[in-house]
Amino acid sequence: MASTGPTTQRFARTAQAARSERAQKVAKWVFGAMALAMVAPLIGIVTYLLYRAWPSLGWEFLVDLPRKGMREGGIWPAFVGTLYLVTISLAVAAPIGVLAAIYLNEYARDNWFNRLINLAVINLAGVPSIVHALFGLGAFVYAAQFGFSILSASLTLAIMTLPVIIASTREALASVPRAFREACWNVGATRWQTIRAVVLPNSISGILTGIILQVSRAAGETAPIMFTGAVFYKAVQRGDLFPYRLGDQCMALSMHLYTVSTQVPNVKESIPYATAIVLLGSVLLVNATAIAARVFMRRRKRW
Repeated sequence: MASTGPTTQRFARTAQAARSERAQKVAKWVFGAMALAMVAPLIGIVTYLLYRAWPSLGWEFLVDLPRKGMREGGIWPAFVGTLYLVTISLAVAAPIGVLAAIYLNEYARDNWFNRLINLAVINLAGVPSIVHALFGLGAFVYAAQFGFSILSASLTLAIMTLPVIIASTREALASVPRAFREACWNVGATRWQTIRAVVLPNSISGILTGIILQVSRAAGETAPIMFTGAVFYKAVQRGDLFPYRLGDQCMALSMHLYTVSTQVPNVKESIPYATAIVLLGSVLLVNATAIAARVFMRRRKRW
């Protein structure tokens, strides 16, 4: 019994341990408050928009056509036009971006030319959208003679989202341990067989997340499509899923929101807010899909 006293004192909590615990609790509350400070504005914005948009929100608002000079009615032409622009732009940018990232991460040597390419990709990711709009106007509308069309607007959005897709794909590829590659090479597999059978399956979650998250940027941009293919108003049939051709101009949610908010007098007060809710809801739905896909793919990783 006499020996238990010193042993108990030896493992008792010291003043330094108590200070460390207090510092940890303070850090926990500070970081929690910072996280709440980021989430609270989003909740407040969405709540305010829902409150102001509620009189117009509904299925009819989504599938109806604008009426009375866009002062009443719905947003069907703009909603379908946004689907066209986002789908075509990703169909162009995703394959090119993924293949370019595979080359830069798996095949390219470390020389001045490839370092220049990497620098160009990083710089392009930070170029303002208005600059991409002017490039699309000159390259696709005039030089390629596609005219003001869905094709020109989609290609401009593809050029704008391409650098981010390349960067996110490279990060996903680089996250696969090099030991996986070396194990395949040691049993005689070629570089492409290793990429196809090992690297891509283990990095697909990050690749898909990077691609899907670009939908939010492509859907929310106004300047690139305003200069290349979006139009103030386009007459279509109610509920028609294929109202546009590649050579046509189209309406888009982002430009429609700008138009009814600034250019249309005496518009019904809830219509701009309802349009913003549809655009925001579409983006949040895509982001939620990306998160779900990432969680599902991570569970299938081999390490």
